[in-house]
Amino acid sequence: MIQERTNTAKQYLFATDFDQTLSFNDSGIVLSELLGTKDFLKKVEGLSRIHMVQQGGELAYLLLHDPEYRRVRKEHLYEVGKHIRLKQNIRLLSQLLKDIDGRNFAFYVVSAAPEEVIQSALEGIVPPENIYGTKFRYHPETGEIQEVLRVSAGYGKVAVLEELRNSLQISYDHVVYVGDGSSDVHVMLNVNRHEGLTIAVSEAKFISQIARRTILSDDALSVLIPILEDVAGWDSLRIRAYFTANGFALQDWNKVRTDTLTIAEHGQASAQFA
Repeated sequence: MIQERTNTAKQYLFATDFDQTLSFNDSGIVLSELLGTKDFLKKVEGLSRIHMVQQGGELAYLLLHDPEYRRVRKEHLYEVGKHIRLKQNIRLLSQLLKDIDGRNFAFYVVSAAPEEVIQSALEGIVPPENIYGTKFRYHPETGEIQEVLRVSAGYGKVAVLEELRNSLQISYDHVVYVGDGSSDVHVMLNVNRHEGLTIAVSEAKFISQIARRTILSDDALSVLIPILEDVAGWDSLRIRAYFTANGFALQDWNKVRTDTLTIAEHGQASAQFA
């Protein structure tokens, strides 16, 4: 019994978004380029403006309802995945997360991008069963998208994370979530509320202000730094030594905290500084 509790205490869930988190491109943009369609961003903005769909679920809506995207089949989504430009060292990140001072981080991808796109892009890196993207039902004869079975965006990500957490029997304070945009807001707020670790890989105001840590890099290994500091409790010297031991040097590691504010007069009173 004691051994079981010890093992459980060292088990963590590492969940990450895909578009512009593990990659540099939005799946919808890459798909639109392959289709020769130029108005993807305009259509997404229109859907967001009228709140037609949950933020992050715009591509799924277009694939189901827009005439230009209705011609997309499963094989087209797999092809999109082959054109996605990934961040460096995702495979090594997943390997290193298996043992950090005896802690094991189960690596999962939770994203609003179509599941086929993510599976194709991360083939040989992340097992398909560890990928939770938008899931479709296809017509058995025509291959046309008939139905959206799951959209891992907004509250949908919260539901997936809860399912994974329960399946792996991991408490919320052992959850690490990495994201970059508006579809990550709800899940980050939920993880924060339960004292997990949230990491933003974007300076977008609505996400960087919510995440406990923000880290910007073209290398997927960068998210190890908040984990090593906030979960493992390592100092900067040990972290640098760890990266060196794995063949990397932290050349430009600038820890910056920026307070952005506006001070306005209230009535006749002027701003005063102590």
